[in-house]
Amino acid sequence: MDVTVTPLPGLGTQQDFSTRSGHRVGVISYRDGRFELIVSDHDDPDKIAASVALTTHETSALANLLGAPHLVAQLTEQQSEVTGVTTWQLPVGTGSPFDGLPLSATEMRTRTSTSIVAVVRSATVHPSPRPDFLFAGGDLVIVVGTPEGLKAASEILERGTD
Repeated sequence: MDVTVTPLPGLGTQQDFSTRSGHRVGVISYRDGRFELIVSDHDDPDKIAASVALTTHETSALANLLGAPHLVAQLTEQQSEVTGVTTWQLPVGTGSPFDGLPLSATEMRTRTSTSIVAVVRSATVHPSPRPDFLFAGGDLVIVVGTPEGLKAASEILERGTD
């Protein structure tokens, strides 16, 4: 998919793409840190039919809503031909035993034979996190493994290392 980036002198940038239905959907990133979600008029792609101002937190929430499922869908599609391997999204809740601890503290691969392939935090995907990656409450951990291993991984992230 082609994303068009248009400088808006003195304002910021507009990034958008064309949908199958013929609309252009995008985001205006203002220099002062504001964001605006925009949808073009179907008949005139240069005319904005709808816009929604978003705070930084709302932008992060929207990105998480769109980004995490997309990442998991891509991983699931890539692994669909590998029998016995599955991808799960596991939360690190606020107050989780691993909130503030490094990935290595989970001993996930050793204990469950699963792999943490990414962590989604505040609209940012951290692919292939290193052992020193610090978890934070609200993280969404993307884990790949067998169904049994994934169940064990979920229990570890929820309860800690018994």
